[in-house]
Order: sequence, then C-alpha cells, then structure tokens
Amino acid sequence: MQLKLLARRVVKGSKNASQYTALLGHSTLPTPLWNHQLSPLLPALTIPNEQVVAVSIDNSSVFIPGGSTPQFGFRRTDILAQKGAGNPHPVIALMETGVTAFHVSIKADLVHPLNYTHEYQIVFIEPNDGSHIFEIQLGSPFTNPTGTIPTLDAHSFKVRDHALNLLFETPFTPGNWHNFAVQVDWTKLTLAVLYSTDSSPLKAVTKLVSNPTAAAGAAGQGDFHFTVLKLPLVNPADSPADQGDVVHFGIQEGKKETLLYSGVFVESVQQGISVGGGKTIKAITS
Repeated sequence: MQLKLLARRVVKGSKNASQYTALLGHSTLPTPLWNHQLSPLLPALTIPNEQVVAVSIDNSSVFIPGGSTPQFGFRRTDILAQKGAGNPHPVIALMETGVTAFHVSIKADLVHPLNYTHEYQIVFIEPNDGSHIFEIQLGSPFTNPTGTIPTLDAHSFKVRDHALNLLFETPFTPGNWHNFAVQVDWTKLTLAVLYSTDSSPLKAVTKLVSNPTAAAGAAGQGDFHFTVLKLPLVNPADSPADQGDVVHFGIQEGKKETLLYSGVFVESVQQGISVGGGKTIKAITS
C-alpha cells in the first residue's frame, strides 16, 4: 500500500496559508527519484509527476493553538498529512499500523536560506504528548545558555529517534535534493533510515534500531509533519524560568526562510520499500 497525501492541514501564523506555502509548478523541478519513466527501454528518459511545495516562515509565523497562548518562541509553518478533507485521524490509522515507511525529499531555497544558529525541526511524527517518534533536524541545537553557534554540524541533517539519539547525519548540500525514508515498526518499536541524493536510489544508512521510549499503540501515534519549525535563541533579558520555555519566549529574527519539499508519501513495507526508479527493496529487518 502506498498512501498518497491528497489533502493537507496547515499549522501557520495569522495570515492566509498562501503566505506560507506554495506549489511551484514548473518553476522548480521536484526530486528526480520518483519521476515517471516514459519507456522501460529508455530508463533515463523521465518526466516529473508532482510539484514542489515551498514551506516558509516569517515574523508573522506565530501559531496560536486552539485559541490558547500564542507560541511566540517558535516561528513555524507545518503541513500535516491528510488523505481527505476533515479530521486527520482516519489517515493516522492507515499510516501508523504494522510497518510503514515515511518518505520525504528536501532541498534548500537559496533565496530565503535558514539561519543555522537556530535549531530547526523539519520532519516528525508527533503524538499527543508532544514528543516525536522520529525527527529530522537542521541547524544548531537549542541550549540554555546559548553555546557557540553555529555548531560544527549546523549545516547537516540529523535524524533522531524518540529519545533524541542521533541515528544518521549528512551534510545539507545546496543544489541537491536529499531523499529520506524512515521505516517505523509500530508494534516492535523499531526504526531504520534510508537516504540518497537526487536520482540515486535510496539505500539503508542505519541498521534496524530499537526505539523503546516511544509509546506503543494509539498513544504512540500522531500527526505526520513536514515543516519549517524554528526554535528561538535564549534571550538574556528573560527570567530564568522563561529562558527555558522555547515555545513562548526567546529571540527570533523574523526574516523569511524557506525549505522545498517533494516526494512526500507513506507506504506499507509489506511488499518492500520503494527506493526510486520503480524499484523496491525488502524491509530492513536487521
């Protein structure tokens, strides 16, 4: 089963969604990994079959969850997976049962770059407790007090498990599409990461790893986000208690920043994991 995400729900600031998200049409090509092959006799002859989604933040990107306290510490725009209009929970049951793979491809926007002195959480599954089953990060991890920034690995992707252990790290090179698949076993609580760039087939970059701190069953299920979620820097003028409250306090510059996404889908791995070029490999089992 391959689940195409036909609708979306956007966590955003106060302006219309078009301020923060955009389909780029023919102006920017998506990852070539999932291009449609025109002829089996000419495997290199392909055409795109999707559009790139630009996800942006600016100083208005302050989310107010359920009409409660504004999240002034964050700047965020999140796209949450849905299969149809309305409540996202039916699609969660489809995505988060058995063993599934979450695919996403990410590219830099050279016109509106990130500020790598900050931490960015960009792909994750978030249960109701606010934790992440796995997450992909960029930038310099938030610390209190703020350490030396940007960190040496600020320009690298970091894939982390539920306990924030580092599973895989690779440079975020501009001009390339960076393709990820994260295999999640929702019963045995394990993870595996696959990665490639541009049209190269996905390959496993980790072994099967335990994810024991994640909750089993419905408590461990949650929304699938692909996003630009920018954490603040500590504001020395804030109280000691507020300096650790990254959601509501801290320093943000407010400039427009953008990431480009394509190749976002979820699949059951019962018949294998899609790796590009119409090929699959067996699920990661060891």
